[in-house]
Amino acid sequence: MEKKKKKFSFPSAYTVILIVLLLVMGLTYFIPAGKFETIQYNDDKTFTIVPAGMTEEDAKKDAANTVPADQEFLKNKDIKIDISKFEDGSIKKPVAVPGSYKELDEKRPGLFGAVKNFLHAPIQGLAQSIEIVTFVLILGGIIGVINKTGAFNAGMNALSLRLKGKEKWLIIIISTLIAIGGTTFGLAEETVAFYPILVPIFMAAGYDALVAIATIYLGSSIGSMASTVNPFSVVIASNTAGINFTDGMGLRLVMLVVGTIMCIAYTIRYAERVRKNPSESLIFDQKEELEAHFLKETVDEKELIFDVRKKILLTVFAASFVIMVFGVKDWGWGFVEISALFLGVTFIMAAISGLDEKSFVGEFIAGASDLLGVALVIGLARGVTIIMEDAKISDTLMFWLSNGVSHMSGVVFTTVMFFVFILLGFFIPSSSGLAVLSMPVMAPLADVVGIDRAIIVDAYNWGQGIISFITPTGLVLASLAMVNISFDKWLKFVTPLMIAIGALAIILLGLGAYI
Repeated sequence: MEKKKKKFSFPSAYTVILIVLLLVMGLTYFIPAGKFETIQYNDDKTFTIVPAGMTEEDAKKDAANTVPADQEFLKNKDIKIDISKFEDGSIKKPVAVPGSYKELDEKRPGLFGAVKNFLHAPIQGLAQSIEIVTFVLILGGIIGVINKTGAFNAGMNALSLRLKGKEKWLIIIISTLIAIGGTTFGLAEETVAFYPILVPIFMAAGYDALVAIATIYLGSSIGSMASTVNPFSVVIASNTAGINFTDGMGLRLVMLVVGTIMCIAYTIRYAERVRKNPSESLIFDQKEELEAHFLKETVDEKELIFDVRKKILLTVFAASFVIMVFGVKDWGWGFVEISALFLGVTFIMAAISGLDEKSFVGEFIAGASDLLGVALVIGLARGVTIIMEDAKISDTLMFWLSNGVSHMSGVVFTTVMFFVFILLGFFIPSSSGLAVLSMPVMAPLADVVGIDRAIIVDAYNWGQGIISFITPTGLVLASLAMVNISFDKWLKFVTPLMIAIGALAIILLGLGAYI
């Protein structure tokens, strides 16, 4: 009897990053070591010049390397950054000086040393990312508790009951709220719980199950793509790029608002076409099967009552993100302070959730464990950066890339970066992992071509975000499985919208290059 061939399964984000780690280690034997001269801003309003091949500690020992921090110095170094961005703390990390690259004579380790470096890098990556990892786990615990109380589901159900017979508005409101969740705290996996509630509602209104998928998944995807204060993407990316995450907020808000409107309009256009003529549905051949499965199910309204307790829980949760924005923007908070804020919110949740001590702790731990994978990806991705830094090839790659893009105009450069991040986002679907992996190399290129580093963060955000609409390594297949819709039908539905949003992203990135 002939054995069945195993179907190819795309590796997980962890395996992809480990593969990248191995490839980078291999590249260190082919790419020469090199460094740019860098400048580091000091609290006493001076710059420390760190020559290529010298450490910052050694540079500070020589008084000749310390100079007054002013715009004239930056101009002489051909660094196109306003001095105010150093003074207000927007840029905290060392900045490469264009044209100062120098190749260094560095010996590469043998086989034993290479194995040692491979095993040490992920551990060092976790150690260096501990502040971010701590925040991720605390936030995951809070989300787990809120899910247990049913606050998310109750809020959704309350909206659906109020808008019964006006499902077009339900599409608008649900998509908008989920987009807000995506742009603020990366609402994604949690949306799976919404499908059993919304699919029957939409189907009873004459729509198909694909409308529910579009309302929920597109809302989450466009929100995450157009992240404004999402700690798992734009905050980490900006932090790694050496800028404040509020930089470039204007363009991100435009992408969020226009992109969300495009998704809603596209979904309503399809939904109304299906309601008027069911044969227009892309899943018309599954109509009877899906109706038999979903329309016979009923919702237990007693478990979905949106009471005062649940309203307070969601209000406290939302308020914590408002405080976080002010903390980072006006009070100079880092991840330690942000983690402390959400730890305090955890204690507030414990008092008002209505859960007993054991249940609360159990749900908090379960919620944290759901995001443990994100934390591990951050550490693994940081390990790749460590390998590159130790081998001193990051600056060499930056030098080669800068030579390749230095002749480009701002629009061409930003467009190229957008497609680079689309490709990277396909192989590394974790937004936080991709941010930590790519920003140390990509962000300094903005200095070389004379644009704001925030534009690189936007290119990353929008590139990896738009590919999440269809990447099999992301959440789309799990969402489609909730309603038994095949991937090819989703592709047929979403491809025109992706092209339109991609064009919008390219236009906004081009505008950003000139603002």
